Amino acid sequence: MTPAHITKSPLAQPLVLFLFGRMGSSIAFQMLGVAVGWQMYALTSSAWYLGLVGLAQFLPMVLLTLVAGHAADRYDRRTIARTCQFVEALAAAVLVLGGSYHWLGKEALLAVMCVIGSARAFEYPTMHALVPRLVPREHLPRALALSASANQTATIVGPAIGGLLYAAGVTTVYSTISVLFLAACILISCIRPSDTLTTEATADRSLFAGISFIKQHPVVLGAISLDLFAVLLGGATALLPIYARDILITGPWGLGLLRSAPAAGALGMSLWLARRPLKRRVGRIMFGAVAVFGVATIVFALSRSFFLSMAALVVLGAADVISVVIRSSLVQIETPDEMRGRVSAVNSLFIGTSNQLGEFESGATAALFGTVPSVLIGGIGTLLVVGLWIRLFPQLAQVDTLGKR
Repeated sequence: MTPAHITKSPLAQPLVLFLFGRMGSSIAFQMLGVAVGWQMYALTSSAWYLGLVGLAQFLPMVLLTLVAGHAADRYDRRTIARTCQFVEALAAAVLVLGGSYHWLGKEALLAVMCVIGSARAFEYPTMHALVPRLVPREHLPRALALSASANQTATIVGPAIGGLLYAAGVTTVYSTISVLFLAACILISCIRPSDTLTTEATADRSLFAGISFIKQHPVVLGAISLDLFAVLLGGATALLPIYARDILITGPWGLGLLRSAPAAGALGMSLWLARRPLKRRVGRIMFGAVAVFGVATIVFALSRSFFLSMAALVVLGAADVISVVIRSSLVQIETPDEMRGRVSAVNSLFIGTSNQLGEFESGATAALFGTVPSVLIGGIGTLLVVGLWIRLFPQLAQVDTLGKR
């Protein structure tokens, strides 16, 4: 059965609206990453401040993630998601005003990214918890692959557009970002209410129930924590402005291409997985994919060629999406719906925020040891994590198939 069969189901319209809504929000967020990263480096010429951009998004997610998951299990998930996207649109509008009236400094950029990080603390787990309600259970791995495809398409388009529009002026790029967040809000609002989309009452309303559930399921805990430490150590996206300007000697357009390269590899792989989902030995495949991610990070760290760096990032993205699809499927399938908001919230803390915390880690280590050593250490660390996690979570390595609880 191909992904096209999913769109023939009675839930096709909610799924399509969800995919386009997620794509619009992701495009806006990726454009924001390019614009804020380039502007912050232009203002400060500091790797430390690039790291602070990631930290400004990470800290709100740490503080709010359990509350966000609790809300996603008690209230309408569509309402939460569209409210977050509307707040993000307003935050981008503030950047438009700051750029127009020339008061947009490094402190203002960090403050706005903190607000957006707070909104995404609620949006991320809510959107993930919503997907299983849009398709039949047996179609969930393909739906998650399609969701990853939508996200990666946005990650390709967003940075490229962001780099081009930044050249036209900061107000132009921030205005476009605000409109895209608003469009995503409207699309999610258009998902029609139905019994299948409402949350259910749950006997366990504890704020910490998601943590308890994950602790009791080694496969879920191993999958989530593996990605956390691998991305935390192997992430180098915060340093791309430095690589673009100082190492690979290119401009904003080159930065946009570099940020798009991982998504290009991820898009191709996610489309392949949507058409040909993995059937056997998924645990070993996930560990292998994370190892390839680490090797690609090392190649990127040592490269001085723009095209080799692009190729390494493409491979990195393709390997990463294999891990993402397997991990997401395992977590969603193993979790009952009344717990998905809280488990997805903890997942977002381990996974969704690992990119932001990884940016801070990369910026801090680059400030201490230099840009290239920072990325190189991260790639080697990722390989060490893979070996350690195989020993700590043998149940995860032994997982054979997806689709069964």
